[in-house]
Amino acid sequence: MTICAIIMAGGSGTRLWPLSRANHPKQFLALNGDNTMLQSTVKRLEGLNIESSITICNEEHRFFVAEQLSEIDRLGSIILEPVGRNTAPAIALAALSLIDDYDPILLVLAADHVIKDEVAFTKVVSDAVPLAESGKLVTFGIVPHEQNTEYGYIKKGKPQGSGFTVDAFIEKPSSVDAKAYLESGDYFWNSGMFLFKASRYLEELKRHRPDIHEACQLSMQDISKDNDFLRINEVAFEDCPSESIDYAVMEKTDDAVVVPMDVGWSDIGSWASLWSASHKDVNGNATHGDVLLHNSKNSYVRTDGKLVAAIGVDDLVIVSTKDVLVVAQKNSVKDVKVIAQQLKLEARTEWEHHREVYRPWGKYDSVDAGDRYQVKRITVKPGAKLSVQLHHHRAEHWVVVSGTAKVTNGNKTFILSENESAYIPIGVIHALENPGKFDLELIEVQSGSYLEEDDIVRFEDRYGR
Repeated sequence: MTICAIIMAGGSGTRLWPLSRANHPKQFLALNGDNTMLQSTVKRLEGLNIESSITICNEEHRFFVAEQLSEIDRLGSIILEPVGRNTAPAIALAALSLIDDYDPILLVLAADHVIKDEVAFTKVVSDAVPLAESGKLVTFGIVPHEQNTEYGYIKKGKPQGSGFTVDAFIEKPSSVDAKAYLESGDYFWNSGMFLFKASRYLEELKRHRPDIHEACQLSMQDISKDNDFLRINEVAFEDCPSESIDYAVMEKTDDAVVVPMDVGWSDIGSWASLWSASHKDVNGNATHGDVLLHNSKNSYVRTDGKLVAAIGVDDLVIVSTKDVLVVAQKNSVKDVKVIAQQLKLEARTEWEHHREVYRPWGKYDSVDAGDRYQVKRITVKPGAKLSVQLHHHRAEHWVVVSGTAKVTNGNKTFILSENESAYIPIGVIHALENPGKFDLELIEVQSGSYLEEDDIVRFEDRYGR
């Protein structure tokens, strides 16, 4: 039977702040290898008989998804959620988008998991297909090798094909209960991965949560295609209740089956779990970037720029980005989300943006700022173009560092090469484009009374912003 992969690429990943932020969460980062977590998730499917894929994400992250999947030639369909409503509605949207044409088996995966043994993963999923074909709703339970209070658990019942009937879903346990679950051998970690026919999921959703089913049906009645993206009815989806698939369907259905999976799985839910999943030196240290260690052990040290030297440290997490330095005891790293929330309440930008901000046309790095000025390093991808725009409160001076720039400045359009510059006065309509085959790098100096990003009036934008 045909299998369609459903990739859930929502979420903010605040427990991996400051690397993962609201506008650039962990699923779009390369945390454990050269590929981003989204790319690794999709490439993991190569051993399976996957006919198509649907990635579900929000509006803000749509260009991350399109670009990263295009880089590995696995674009597929992309459904945009206008608002987050948790996993039960998201999966329903994917199922409804397919059911009129055919009734595939849906393999539902999160975009931010690490699986070390992909051969074993392929076998477990393949062995579970007959269960899904027979109408069962399969969830994959991770075989635990340690007690853990950060995951929900699934208790197995009677044998059923390659798995077991589900006896119970259990919330995150106490340490005492987690120890007992591990020793009994009857419990698995709840992975959030599923396998079932599209029609069976919709039937069970309609039976147990008809309000969600109806809202999703209404959301899919007025859809629009925008380049690679499928947009649903925003008003209808805003009225949809927010609920997880576990609460809406899996805990209520009589056809839930758990299939054990022992594949070196991690959801990289914290810096401590990333340390556990990473390659370590003889002293138990995991490092990334320009790091020097002396007399240190069992630590995770990461830098995206400057040299970080750690001396005599033990069980620490040290993360350095261009604008934030975090130092934490490994057993306290779950509290980084508290700091991120505090920054959000104080209306500071560090919870949401990196200093280096990605855009569909490339990226910019805010190098320096002061009273009435700001300096950015701008990278424009080959063939990309910023919107035709003007600013009411700032002027801009562009200096080309490398590559070729096509500049529109008022009623003039001209080409700039390395070491050439242009001045854009306040209130003048302008645009910047890279007509070349290599990245365009330039320095932008802004000056004026107001320098925030909302001082942009767009007249034309190929990215639909």
